[in-house]
Amino acid sequence: MPTKAILFDMFDTLMLIEHDHAFYEPSLKRMHKFLVESGVKVSFSEFKGAYLKARDALYAEADAKLEEPHFNVRISNALRHLGFNFDVNSDVVAGATNAFCEGFMEYVRIDEHTTGVLQKLYGKYKLGIVSNFAIPECVTKLLALHGLSKFFDVVIVSGAVNKRKPSPEIFLKALEQLGVNAAEAVFVGDTVDADVKGAKSVGMKTIFIERRVQKEAAQACPDQTIKRLSELTTALERC
Repeated sequence: MPTKAILFDMFDTLMLIEHDHAFYEPSLKRMHKFLVESGVKVSFSEFKGAYLKARDALYAEADAKLEEPHFNVRISNALRHLGFNFDVNSDVVAGATNAFCEGFMEYVRIDEHTTGVLQKLYGKYKLGIVSNFAIPECVTKLLALHGLSKFFDVVIVSGAVNKRKPSPEIFLKALEQLGVNAAEAVFVGDTVDADVKGAKSVGMKTIFIERRVQKEAAQACPDQTIKRLSELTTALERC
């Protein structure tokens, strides 16, 4: 069956997170600064402790169902631990999430081959993104910042749909919006469990971009394996 759609993972596939994910502490500090300026007068160590407790509790509950609550939820819960009652949709919580996003974005760069590859594929295939990230607005901002939004027919982010890869639901939602069936689509990603196994579980062909050694890659049996994004167009011809 001919390929009609190409779906991509976002981070470490189309865009790279630099410095071994060193963004976390600076982004937390940026978020804390915003909260203090908004009247949440607690020390950084107090806030960080409450945040980590809220985050870990949230994922302990969500992991079994492969859910992805929006980042706002962990902020609201952390503030509640500290004695502040802010709804998940409040301006303070949304602003704190945005502050974290802005800090994170400083550590993200576009892969040097991304734009060129997308230009070659655009118009020939339907294109989409399926990304695990708790701040969907941040994905939207990054795509716009790097001039990539125009290439994609659909962008599904886990934090917007409360499901994350390898959950079948997030892949099926993207396929439905594209109007193609799984056998007509190829998924490109850098993670064995989330990307290769997840996409294969719904019947999609897969191309694994090997950014780092993952021992499980061979057992997962991706249809193709590439080392860099520039090899994608050739790999697609073999799928």
